Amino acid sequence: MDSELIVDVKPNEVSMAMLEDQKLVELQREQRDSAFAVGDIYLGKVKKVMPGLNAAFVDVGYKKDAFLHYLDLGPTFGLQKRLMEMVATQKQIPSMNKIKAENVELPKDGKIGDVLKAGDILMVQIVKEPISTKGPRLTTDISLAGRNMVLVPMADKVSISQKIQSTEERERLRQLILSIKPKFFSFIIRTSAQGKRASELDKEMHRLVRRWEDLLSKLPKAKAPKLIYQEPSRALGLLRDTFNASYKSIHVNDKPFYEDIREYVEMIAPGREDIVQLYKGELPLFDQMGITKQIKALFGRTVTYKSGAYLIIEQTEAMHVVDVNSGNRSRNSSEQENTAVDVNMSAAEELARQLRLRDMGGIIVVDFIDMHEAQHRQQLYEHMVKLMANDRARHNILPLSKFGLMQITRQRVRPAMQINIEEKCPTCLGTGKIKSSILFTDRLEEIISHLVRVQKVTHFTMHVHPYVAAYLKKGLLNSIAKQWKSRYSKGLRVLPNESLSFLEYKIYDREGNEVEIIDFEEGRRNYDD
Repeated sequence: MDSELIVDVKPNEVSMAMLEDQKLVELQREQRDSAFAVGDIYLGKVKKVMPGLNAAFVDVGYKKDAFLHYLDLGPTFGLQKRLMEMVATQKQIPSMNKIKAENVELPKDGKIGDVLKAGDILMVQIVKEPISTKGPRLTTDISLAGRNMVLVPMADKVSISQKIQSTEERERLRQLILSIKPKFFSFIIRTSAQGKRASELDKEMHRLVRRWEDLLSKLPKAKAPKLIYQEPSRALGLLRDTFNASYKSIHVNDKPFYEDIREYVEMIAPGREDIVQLYKGELPLFDQMGITKQIKALFGRTVTYKSGAYLIIEQTEAMHVVDVNSGNRSRNSSEQENTAVDVNMSAAEELARQLRLRDMGGIIVVDFIDMHEAQHRQQLYEHMVKLMANDRARHNILPLSKFGLMQITRQRVRPAMQINIEEKCPTCLGTGKIKSSILFTDRLEEIISHLVRVQKVTHFTMHVHPYVAAYLKKGLLNSIAKQWKSRYSKGLRVLPNESLSFLEYKIYDREGNEVEIIDFEEGRRNYDD
């Protein structure tokens, strides 16, 4: 299996697409100014303690208070509370040796009112992003993730990933980490640490410890609510969690991002940094790599897959519901049970892909086509378990019920990806009546004239639907686009963009920022006069 990562950087948004054997399997979008992402660490202030929920609401600067349950305080909360108290009184970071460690462990069945009160200042980490009407969910069990290990401060133990099955390797890693780790730090060793040399693990360990020390240094001057540590970009986070030998290329269309990603790959996989490539083409990166077309085919209420069968995916507030339909398959086979098995097995493959692609979380109920044989139902369950074995989100799958329903729970840390693939007419806005499309090119020319003569913009790129672009560029020497170029500005370019609807256009300047058309109607009247 060959993997590719495509990073499309725009002025306000970064989109990341992961391909496996040319098929889109993950898509993430992140606002350039995004906050409250999973892994971010804040200095928060307790607003309300809710004994009935055994939880507290904490102000971290979001429009809704974040939620902190007693069970998310973590085993090191007592030490953290003493640390925060000493920082508040001494205005400096005390040595961990001076923090008394007696009687700091919290009972599992304790009450939050016994350890927190309104006004308390806490160091908290986002474990679930704001979803729907809910604010972020928090933990005080702070952790900093690296490529091969996760640092957990204010504790003193070593844990090894259960996915490392070799007893010898587990013991080697345990003894190695115990021999080099600093006091008052715990480490969780990730699967990717298998076979790594001591020098490589030691270097990463010290890098994580320095990150923690830099975080602590901000505490004396910080005033809650305050962001004190931000996770690296999702592109680097995705690489950190997924990078392996199957990666064949990483395409980026932004020079600073390219340099950051290349440096990171050089750090985690020396010698493989050349797989990071800077894209300089004219077409939008997702169009060039065939991703836009896959997005339009894979998102939406109905998803078609093998031989006309299809899934219907509905999202409610409480869960996702998936219905499996055989489509025209039922006409091609007289063996109903065999058809059901074939359709269901293929549906499981597409469903596993959709779960990752849309990042669907919470409860997912799947209505498969009825199968009468118990062995076929068990076969489908085992197939689904195997397909989701590499899903990085924690999940649990139950065997099919007697009604043919499969229930899946999947970790939800951010809102599910939703992309509306239906194109609303930009001219009629859904009324069903539009001006003649033949006049669209006249309007584009008026806009170009306005930009050049009124706004004095001479170098810009106009993105239009591929059909419109083909029409504008038709003719080798005398195309409409060439006429505009000679008439108005040599710095004009017309490019096709698959993400646009038929009569939609966007204009970008040299730096890739979208150009605002200022007082177009007024300018047109003045020009006509």
